[in-house]
Amino acid sequence: MFDSSILFASLLNGITTGAVYALIALGLTLIYGVLHIINFAHGASLMVALYAVYFLKEHAGIDPYLAFPVVVPAMFALGYGLQRGIINRASHGKDENILLVTLGLSIMLENLALLFFKSDTRTIETTYTLTTVAIGPAMIALPKLVAFVGALVVSGLLVWMMRATDLGSAIRAVAKEKQGARLMGIDVDHVYAMCFGIGLACLGAAACFLLPAYYVNPMVGSGFVLVAFTIVVLGGMGSFEGAFVGGLLIGVVESLGGLYLGESLGQVGIFVIFIAVLLFRPQGLFGARA
Repeated sequence: MFDSSILFASLLNGITTGAVYALIALGLTLIYGVLHIINFAHGASLMVALYAVYFLKEHAGIDPYLAFPVVVPAMFALGYGLQRGIINRASHGKDENILLVTLGLSIMLENLALLFFKSDTRTIETTYTLTTVAIGPAMIALPKLVAFVGALVVSGLLVWMMRATDLGSAIRAVAKEKQGARLMGIDVDHVYAMCFGIGLACLGAAACFLLPAYYVNPMVGSGFVLVAFTIVVLGGMGSFEGAFVGGLLIGVVESLGGLYLGESLGQVGIFVIFIAVLLFRPQGLFGARA
């Protein structure tokens, strides 16, 4: 039906997009793995990061990739501050309250963005936005290739941090047994805040990689958070390996779905997979059976 070069290009596009999806999902799965709740403000936080990258480019002339050391620490600080200053205090330690607080934050951030920035869709222009690179018989946009490599590096650093640092050990201890970790002298509230900070820092990195080839508007995060949640469920709730593999798989499914079904129906395959996983393997690809 399609030439092999077209299929290869679509597959390549899916893999590069999927790596960024995986990076977004890693932040979500980190928060879930420790707090055992879904952060409903994840999509709105990505929107904030995208606006930060946009305004740094438009008003300060800072290239999106050079904005990385500004946006990532800023998003980490935002996540840490939100957890310690708002979520932790408003939830009173109850998981259902955390869900409601993050949902409220999402609504608030999106409506503030609508108030200040209107519903306009904004893009940026760079000297490399339309640059392409030949990989075999396919041509791929340079920003997508950079995003793929950058997402791999950031994801690798996150996995290394979780496995080889004291902070990673503390996060894993709190995720396994909160009260036991507290008795061992671990500051659980600090670990919670660090997880939120790292989760939002992942979004800051994703925003820097996305914007050269993407757009931003107040509702842009909604689509990403649905895909990210599907990836987390597909890979296994709380599994980093699952989130990364799931991200790549979902990216490929979306790309091939767009090729065969058309752009408007490209995401149908994603939600078919989501329903199938819930029905036949609810623990996900890498999740432990309950």
